[in-house]
Amino acid sequence: MPSIRRIVLVLSMTAVVGTIWSCASSDENAAHPMPAHVKALSPIATPGLAEDKPKDYPGIHNAVAYHAGFISGSQPEGDAGFDTLAAMGVKTIISVDGATPEVEKARAHGMRYIHLPIGYNGFDEERKLELTRATRDAIEAGPVYIHCHHGKHRAAGAAAAVAASMGWLTPEQGVARMRVSGTAPNYTGLYACAQTATVLSADAIDAVPADFPEVSKPSSYVQGMVDIDHAFEHLKAIEKAGWAVPSDHPDLVPVAEAGRLADLYRVLHDTGYVKGKPSEFAAMMTQARTHAQALEDLLAAGEKDKTRLSAQFKLVSASCKNCHAKYRD
Repeated sequence: MPSIRRIVLVLSMTAVVGTIWSCASSDENAAHPMPAHVKALSPIATPGLAEDKPKDYPGIHNAVAYHAGFISGSQPEGDAGFDTLAAMGVKTIISVDGATPEVEKARAHGMRYIHLPIGYNGFDEERKLELTRATRDAIEAGPVYIHCHHGKHRAAGAAAAVAASMGWLTPEQGVARMRVSGTAPNYTGLYACAQTATVLSADAIDAVPADFPEVSKPSSYVQGMVDIDHAFEHLKAIEKAGWAVPSDHPDLVPVAEAGRLADLYRVLHDTGYVKGKPSEFAAMMTQARTHAQALEDLLAAGEKDKTRLSAQFKLVSASCKNCHAKYRD
């Protein structure tokens, strides 16, 4: 049972954070004024650190707190999702997803976006520093919401690493919060980012340039297809190793590669190149993504049936071949 002194300390810190949010700078408010319809929304309390299950709200799923006012979750769904975040008092949304953020919808709700994508296999020290600086600076204006696509894996890994880097949580506590978010144990790279995070000094954080993009420059369609080819080659090596980490390629994590493949299909689906093609082309891209997502889900759930995994992988491959036969070959 926590001591009375610790409870008082936590409550005091929460009060301080609340005071900081209420004293947001005039510059921040001027850049992202509160629209009238947002002011009319009924306030929604943000999830708390004591909650041991993710929470769902209108348009927001899998919301989990990693610090007072620092929440991880899913991509906002339509106006309902942005309404929910605005009602929580969120001022900054950080996306670690590869897809282009809905910047205009965020602005229309008095919020701003920061886009710092990461992979399913984790992220490097530079990206961790960027995420930490972005979060530290943004939380001075109000709650920060960090999201990936579903809100279970990448956003949770990023949030845990940031919380540990800020000294808000120990690495062990960060990992525990990732489990609350539902991060599958097979995402070893994401867990490693949280487990190896250490408290950063203010000087180290201040040294990171703070001009973060609202939208990271997307890869071209051609580059996306090259990346898909690489993911396929990696999955073939994984399949050959019995759906395990290949001995000659120890950096390959099966579930991370499947997740990367599904994400590539999803991001490419929204490119101008695909939008300029017949609707059947986009439908084929969606089908390939659906099959790749199913493969990721099987691996994340710990599926051991190699025949079943290979059968699902063949569905992904068949989707690609059907599309190539009509639109490339």
